[in-house]
Amino acid sequence: MVHARISAFLFGAIVTVLFVNEQVLGLENGLARRPPMGWMSWERFRCITDCKKYPDECISEKLFKRMADLMVSEGYRDAGYEYVNIDDCWMADERDEDGVLQPNKERFPNGIKHLADFIHERGLKFGIYQDIGTKTCAGYPGMMDYFKLDAQTFADWDVDFIKIDGCYADIELMVDDYIKFGEYMNRTGRPILYSCSWPAYQEYDGIIPDYELLKKTCNMWRNWGDIEDSHESVVEITKYFADNQDRIVPHHGPGHWNDPDTLVLGNYGLSYDQSKSQLAVWTILAAPVLISNDLAKVTPEIKELLLNRAIIKVNQDPLGIQGRLVKTVNKMEIWKRPILPRVGHELTQAVAFVSRRADGAPYSVTVHLREDVGLSNSTIIKGYKVYDLFNPDAKPMLLRANANFETRVNPSGANFFRFVPQYGTDFIRF
Repeated sequence: MVHARISAFLFGAIVTVLFVNEQVLGLENGLARRPPMGWMSWERFRCITDCKKYPDECISEKLFKRMADLMVSEGYRDAGYEYVNIDDCWMADERDEDGVLQPNKERFPNGIKHLADFIHERGLKFGIYQDIGTKTCAGYPGMMDYFKLDAQTFADWDVDFIKIDGCYADIELMVDDYIKFGEYMNRTGRPILYSCSWPAYQEYDGIIPDYELLKKTCNMWRNWGDIEDSHESVVEITKYFADNQDRIVPHHGPGHWNDPDTLVLGNYGLSYDQSKSQLAVWTILAAPVLISNDLAKVTPEIKELLLNRAIIKVNQDPLGIQGRLVKTVNKMEIWKRPILPRVGHELTQAVAFVSRRADGAPYSVTVHLREDVGLSNSTIIKGYKVYDLFNPDAKPMLLRANANFETRVNPSGANFFRFVPQYGTDFIRF
């Protein structure tokens, strides 16, 4: 809810905790080496707590168990989605007599540790939500004055991912508090992916975040406002990332990720073509991929997008380079991201053509690979094999390095390609 919520995350692997003069220095948890993938409740299920009226939608143990089972049975886990994350509204209205956070007893009757165990038994990881201020964005108990206790509570519950929001917090103290909580979390000895929110709150107040400090503190962070279930919201967040790319791209990479918020594919607001557009841009951004939908109601064509192994491979590219908007031609945005494999001295490029047009017909755009898209100027590169990422079974096209490339994009949609350099005559003759 940026000014009602925002987030940043942490990913799982190995923990290296660093102590100097009994002080933990920065984030040394070894996590999130690639963009985290999983499922999160907020955008789709918000703060629905009336389980009598909405038994299949309320924030409850039942909902998260159902999503965990669907992640396994529908193939999401095997495709790389591994986190099942609770967002706001899971807590009781008050802490217990010892100050320990408690779940709502009616909606989580077996407790949070039980739910974590259930999710772990299915080969998945478990994430939870708190707020650095006095209250969460929805008004539940925040963690102010309880940093050490809450960090240990989450470790005792075997939490793998923690999203810390910034509602009801003093913005002047917020950064120090996020750092302090991260230190307490490291000291528990449990590897917990740390998703922070302070950049979004600062950006909205016109404060430029200290990204060098941020990436030493958090595994991921929300830069801007909450995504909504609409194409307009997706475009607005995309515009923030384009307008600020020179400032934020250098701080993005393995272990520390800019986060444009969840994928809303499979809900109500995006058409099929608009779903392709969000997926393509988020993949170019090397963004964390946290789905927020009802996995039981995703249509086959949207499920095919979410489980597209070729696109997931681009998102999870180990270099972790955030792509950029390189040119706009007649309201057609060209986004480019370098990825592996490297051919000779040149990296492969993922290129998305994203339409901001509302014409009634698909729009054809022709670009020069070097002058418009910015592909290699090396004379050694003879050409490219071009793979259609939305149609991974199609035969690749062959193009000369100095050729024009034409593609026709549906209104408010996207086309997405992988350009693999062809290095000299040993690769291919044109």
